[in-house]
Amino acid sequence: MLIFIIPLRSAKTTDSWGRVSQLFERTLRSVCHQTCEEFRVIVVCHDLPDIQFDHPNIAYLPVDFPIPTWERSDDYSSRRIDKQKKIFMGLTYASRFNPSHIMFVDADDCVSKHLAQFVSQNSESIGWMFSDGYEYTDGSSSILLRQKVFYYRCGTSNIVKYNIIAPDKNMKIDDVNPQWLFHGGKIEKQLQDRGHCLDNLPFPGAVYITNNGANLYTQRYMRLQRANSLYKKLSVCLVIVGKRILSRPLTDTIREEFCLYNVKNSNSANAKYLAIK
Repeated sequence: MLIFIIPLRSAKTTDSWGRVSQLFERTLRSVCHQTCEEFRVIVVCHDLPDIQFDHPNIAYLPVDFPIPTWERSDDYSSRRIDKQKKIFMGLTYASRFNPSHIMFVDADDCVSKHLAQFVSQNSESIGWMFSDGYEYTDGSSSILLRQKVFYYRCGTSNIVKYNIIAPDKNMKIDDVNPQWLFHGGKIEKQLQDRGHCLDNLPFPGAVYITNNGANLYTQRYMRLQRANSLYKKLSVCLVIVGKRILSRPLTDTIREEFCLYNVKNSNSANAKYLAIK
C-alpha cells in the first residue's frame, strides 16, 4: 500500500488561508483520484483546512508543537523544521497501515492517478525518483514537460520503501532537524549513502505548481527581484520566455490524469473535476 503524506502549513503563517486551502483541496482531490484503492493519505496539520472535499482514505493528524515565527521571508530554517516535524509525525502514524511505500506531497502540487496502481504492482521495489514531470503556472492553458531532472525542481518527486525511511523507534520529535530527512532530489544522496538506489519512474508522476499566488510574491518576480545585475535579470527573462516556447497545450487528458483544474474558476468550467470522489 502507498501512503501519501502531506504536511500542511499553519493558518497563522499566511495571510491568505483561503488560497492555501483552495490549493490544498486541489492537491487532495488529485491524490485521491487514484485508479487503485491501495492507498491512504495522511494530512499533518496545525489547523484543519477550509475545504469541501472528503474521502474515506484520508486521515487528518493534528499536531500541537510550537508554530515557528515566519515573519522573515528568508527564515527557511524554521520553515524546514516545521515541515520535517510534520513529516516525522506522518511517518510514525503511517506504521498502523502497514504501508509498502511512502510519498511526500507538497500541499499545492498534483500527482498522477496511476501511482497507487504502479506501486501495488511493484511492491518489492526500493522506490522511484521522478525523472519526468510537469511544471505548470497556475491558471495557464499550457504546461511544460520537464525531463531527466524533474526531482531537482520539485519536492513531490519520489516514492520510497517505508522500512527504509521509517523513523527509529527511539527517535523523538525534538530530535528532528532540517537535515534529518530530505525529499525531492536530495533524498537520492541520503539513500545512496545507506546503500539504496532508487529507480526512475517510467512515466511523469507529478505536476509542480508554480506562481500560484499563495505567497507574497510569485516565484517569477522573486527571481527578478533577487537579480542584482542587468545580466541576471536578462537571464531570468530568457528562462521565462524559454519555458513558454517549450510548453505544450494543457490537454483534457493531462487535466484528468492529474485532476488539474483552475482553482480560480472552480465553480463552472471545472465542475467535472470537482465532482470526482
